[in-house]
Amino acid sequence: MQAGFAFSKLADRLTSLVELTTDDLDLLADMPSSIAHFGTHQTILRHGDEATHCCLLLQGYLSWQNHESADGQITAICVPGDIANLHTLHRPRIEGNLIALGPAIVALVPHRFFREVAARSPAMSQAMLLMLLAEHAIQRNWTVNLGSRDALTRVAHLLCEITVRLQIVGLARDLRLSSPFTQSDLAAACSISPVHANRTIQELRRANLLQWQGRTLTITDWPGLVRLAGFDPAYLSIRSGTDDARLPHANSMTADVAVA
Repeated sequence: MQAGFAFSKLADRLTSLVELTTDDLDLLADMPSSIAHFGTHQTILRHGDEATHCCLLLQGYLSWQNHESADGQITAICVPGDIANLHTLHRPRIEGNLIALGPAIVALVPHRFFREVAARSPAMSQAMLLMLLAEHAIQRNWTVNLGSRDALTRVAHLLCEITVRLQIVGLARDLRLSSPFTQSDLAAACSISPVHANRTIQELRRANLLQWQGRTLTITDWPGLVRLAGFDPAYLSIRSGTDDARLPHANSMTADVAVA
């Protein structure tokens, strides 16, 4: 695969799950797509739609939101390299609304392409299956996050998860993450009020775990944040042998996360 290939984030995500050959990855080079740009809080897919394309996120964040929730409850977050609606290969109907959390660039890829890739490469088929299973594992962990953890731990856990998921796809290798999160978005993802989200951020600051200045959130004690969150990345299904240089380690003492 050529350096700088537009869909390299997807390749990184797939290879974090399964060992793939160059031939496997070269199948992505023929990916047909139309590139779409979305603005903050713009709807990409609506509840009840019948999807014929997969939404491959290239830049920015997407979120799945409960269509019945008045406060826009966020039920999942997608980072670059994620295929937001990979499940629609098997069940096209959309449940919930897919929303851009900030400016986002999405490749709209016909379902038939991923079906053809899966048919041509057993390893790619396995990688896509494991991607779906990882999404389910993340969802289960979010359920635990909302049901068993207090607000402080919820926020800390979300920050840890997003950091590692971006590291998996080769982003934020210096732990500086560009993010469109607002405190309202954070509140909607953690099922707390925006006021409570603000207080929680202030508490994390007082604990010297992070700093928030303007559009930049700096995690000043990564190991401390991991301990507070009780964060174990095993549920993210990162395979043994994934480039360790991509991932934050316990001896990584700082991380910068840009927040709107």
